[in-house]
Amino acid sequence: MNYHKQKSTQSQQGADAPLAGVRVLEFGHYAAGPYATMLLADWGADVVKVEPLDGEPMRHWPPLVGKDDDGTYGMNFATLNRNKRCIEINLKDPAGLTRAINLCKSADIILENFRPGVLNGLGLGFEDVVKINPDIVYCSVTGYGQAGPYRDRGAFDVAIQAASGIMSVTGEEQGAPAKCGVALADYGTGVFAALSCVTALRRAEKTGKPGYLDVSMFSCMLSLANLQTSEFWGSGTVPKRLGSRHPKAAPYQAYLGSDGKWFILAAGSDRLWHKVCDVIEAPELVNDPRFFTPGARADNQVELEEILAKVFSNSPASVWTQKFDAAAVPAAAINNYSEALGSEHVKETGLLHQMELPDGGHVPTVGNPVALSGYDFKVFHHPADSGTHNDEVDAEWIDGANQ
Repeated sequence: MNYHKQKSTQSQQGADAPLAGVRVLEFGHYAAGPYATMLLADWGADVVKVEPLDGEPMRHWPPLVGKDDDGTYGMNFATLNRNKRCIEINLKDPAGLTRAINLCKSADIILENFRPGVLNGLGLGFEDVVKINPDIVYCSVTGYGQAGPYRDRGAFDVAIQAASGIMSVTGEEQGAPAKCGVALADYGTGVFAALSCVTALRRAEKTGKPGYLDVSMFSCMLSLANLQTSEFWGSGTVPKRLGSRHPKAAPYQAYLGSDGKWFILAAGSDRLWHKVCDVIEAPELVNDPRFFTPGARADNQVELEEILAKVFSNSPASVWTQKFDAAAVPAAAINNYSEALGSEHVKETGLLHQMELPDGGHVPTVGNPVALSGYDFKVFHHPADSGTHNDEVDAEWIDGANQ
């Protein structure tokens, strides 16, 4: 592997970083691909992001932030592209294409999320790169994969949520289909892609074999829908929208307190159900045949909801969550993002970090969510302007390789 031969000194987060010395070349835009490489960068990989001469479109997406009130730096771009170095290449120019090919020679991982065939047409596809870099890990992230009748369809997050079934189970039972409020297809696929890259890198390290990764957003979302696919195959019933309810567990949904605030109660076992009955002082419900078993509670959850909703309307949501916490029953207030990000838990765990923008402004970011012993996450490369690292990357990856 290249990282055994010549380690980068510019962008690794210290020698103790898990991926220190691993070189990742990103031909990415928008979310799924850049999120995957962001995760690799967070673990210390030297991620070089290749952008067109006018920068990636995501740079200009609102909200625009910066030192001045009329900031010009896209916040979404900033959070997706921390800990990376940014270069500009015109891939349609022969000199630019040659430069990109030379960078490919020094990469350990290449990740791209163009439509199928785009980089192949430029001579930058896997079959091209493996000839000059025989142990390369090459990851292609697309909407529907490299084969099949959907191969050439366009694929933003919401389209994948629709096609994969996610929207069919999201929303109220009698309401219209709804997309998940979080861009699950984009970011969930990014996690799959990052994991796949590390897996293939490990194989390449052991065997010297290259690896081509075909990461389909559509396939990844079907994989995440294990509960729904199991229900379909196990019962023959097509899963449907249930609001906050669960198809096979109850009480497992949102309830409204007397203060007009919502909270979630998740009592998915007999033991937890008995504790709920203790908290609400309704022991008669334990032996009620409608609610005696998990299956009975699931089958009669509409009736159960009516009973519990009346009880919970007598006290504020915070009172109920405190009581259920004391009884070790999973429950939580339904927070907005201001409340979640401002919580004492977030503050105490040190999840939030500050990033400095090119104009000197500062913005927060959610750090790497996984704590690894002996390694402390930090933002060691702040979001950069496009082309900022052209010279230094060329010097390390191209000139250094030729010495």
